[in-house]
Amino acid sequence: MSVQRSTFIFACILLLPAVLYVLAIVAYPLVDTFILSFTDASLKKTTNWVGWANYEKIFNERFAEVIIRTFIWTFFSVALKMVIGTFGATMLNAAVPGRSLFRLLTMPPWIVPMAIGIFMWGWMYNGQFGMISGMLQRFGLVDGPVAFLAYGSTAFWATIVTDVWIGVPLVTIYFLAAIQSIPKDLYEAAWTDGAGRWYRFRRITLPLMVPAIITMSMLSLIATFNSFDIIWILTQGGPSGETTTMIIDTYQTAIGSKKYGEGAARAVLICIFLSLFCFAYFRVTRRLNPEKRA
Repeated sequence: MSVQRSTFIFACILLLPAVLYVLAIVAYPLVDTFILSFTDASLKKTTNWVGWANYEKIFNERFAEVIIRTFIWTFFSVALKMVIGTFGATMLNAAVPGRSLFRLLTMPPWIVPMAIGIFMWGWMYNGQFGMISGMLQRFGLVDGPVAFLAYGSTAFWATIVTDVWIGVPLVTIYFLAAIQSIPKDLYEAAWTDGAGRWYRFRRITLPLMVPAIITMSMLSLIATFNSFDIIWILTQGGPSGETTTMIIDTYQTAIGSKKYGEGAARAVLICIFLSLFCFAYFRVTRRLNPEKRA
């Protein structure tokens, strides 16, 4: 046996556990869900093949609203996290007294267990004894208690604020690392030429952070699009479905209503959307990297 062939076999043996893991944890559930989406699987004993019937059911007016709401919820959540994270990373990178303490204080929202953080926000949103409603009344901004989670418009934005609070620390630390990787010589040269802070940020920091911003935006987009805990703990998709996103609707259909086939069809649709996001991400990163493009 040649050395090259033995090396190839050894490499295959090393890769085998990873391949088996991907097949068992990723590939098999995806294929099984896809097949299930073409059936009327439920709690009944018999399962029949229904073709595209489950997909025809989800493309109605109600689910169209759910899709639009999901994209709006994801867009604002991700956009706010990127903006606040960029601003926070810039501030944490500044040479100010107590900088290490400020960096430490950015982590609690990410370190605290998600369920505890969400319950805390649910308490603050409460109209009778919540802190936010109490402060608004104290400063005379509202006449009475405000139950933020009882109305669709306020509940929708309340869930976005909670998601941003949880996600900003990770974004900030990631962007801080990206800023610190920028060569200091660029800033020193710009400072010598008389460039101000805003000019240095606009011409040096922001352009060199573009790859990090795109990568973090993609990761945050996937996590936010699939976010279940925040909305479910705060509103369970209410009131009147005003905070129901695709992942919540999928859960309510498959687990709540025990319509596994229809739920699988919704899950496949989510997978298609996320695959399109990933495809767009790879296209953008390929354009930004001349070596890969060549």
